Amino acid sequence: MRRKLAILGATGSVGKSTLDLIERNSERFEVVAVTAATNAEALADIARRTGARLAVVSDERRLSDLRELLVGSNCRAAAGDQALIEAATGEAELVIAAIVGCAGLKPVMAAIEAGRTVALANKEALVTAGALMTEAAIRSGATLLPVDSEHNAIFQCLACSRNDDVAKLILTASGGPFRTASAEMMRNATPAEAVAHPNWSMGAKISVDSATMMNKGLELIEAHHLFGVPSKRMEIIIHPQSVVHSLVEFVDGSVLAQLGSPDMRIPIAYALAWPERIPTPAQRLDLASIARLEFEQPDLTRFPALRIAREALEAGGSAPAVLNAANEAAVSRFLTGSIGFTDIPRLVERALEESNLAAPGSIAEVLEIDRLTRQRVDAVMQAV
Repeated sequence: MRRKLAILGATGSVGKSTLDLIERNSERFEVVAVTAATNAEALADIARRTGARLAVVSDERRLSDLRELLVGSNCRAAAGDQALIEAATGEAELVIAAIVGCAGLKPVMAAIEAGRTVALANKEALVTAGALMTEAAIRSGATLLPVDSEHNAIFQCLACSRNDDVAKLILTASGGPFRTASAEMMRNATPAEAVAHPNWSMGAKISVDSATMMNKGLELIEAHHLFGVPSKRMEIIIHPQSVVHSLVEFVDGSVLAQLGSPDMRIPIAYALAWPERIPTPAQRLDLASIARLEFEQPDLTRFPALRIAREALEAGGSAPAVLNAANEAAVSRFLTGSIGFTDIPRLVERALEESNLAAPGSIAEVLEIDRLTRQRVDAVMQAV
């Protein structure tokens, strides 16, 4: 029996890597549903290639286009929030959650409440609604599998270990394009410089997050919810080669690390086949040619986003949701040239200082916090 999959965000980078692996292992997987935000053309092509029975476009204005593109196929076209939820809770046993931003919250929560196995490639799900989602998973018996390379590495290192066996989780960070840059250089950094990641090929927003190191702060919050480890037992360390993806230190002093080339198909493959493994075309690691693996402490003065994110985790409540929304709004303004690179963490910190940080009780409340935070950032920008 082939494992039935739904790919939420099939046209993005994670979706494309997932499809590459599925097509290489077609005897193991059956795609039953695929979704995209607005790209009806790419989505229709994916639906035809995979034989999916449901294709959903988030933007309802593209539904007629999608229907026309799927004429003659056995795939039904649909659009909107309810259709996304149907894709996440229908036939699929495994849901690949790769929708960017808070647009993925409702279908991910629906899949969890339906008891599905959910492979999380969407940081926002656990960053903004971690407590809600982990509590729902406990109630429904859903399984959450991490796809981010760092969390997937920790998941592999933990294997069947008990939480009490773990002394510390150590997340590695490349340091991004500004790892050795001066404070002055960072103040004057352009969007083109910020998105030029030295190791990974990623979208503009996540590349900027890597440059500010906010991505690592968000991953700290995500790791807390995935593995139940408090802030004081998690560490971030710079590793410019991006070969060691994360480490786990155990109470007996042993440290396990997961190594591999910087290719997202490795963690995606682990999530797809778990608890087994499947081959990938990723470049094999040649430690002799790499020769050196370097590690260093992050500079919290040049990268204040790390401090701000840890403080948001420790504050709890809605602080992580505010952090995420303010960061997205600030990064968007940086990419359009409205603010400077070092203004990003300043805007995020101000939004946190001016927000009510009461814990959200539902996904609807998380989405409202997201909306209000973006409004607050807009107000700050207009006042400048």
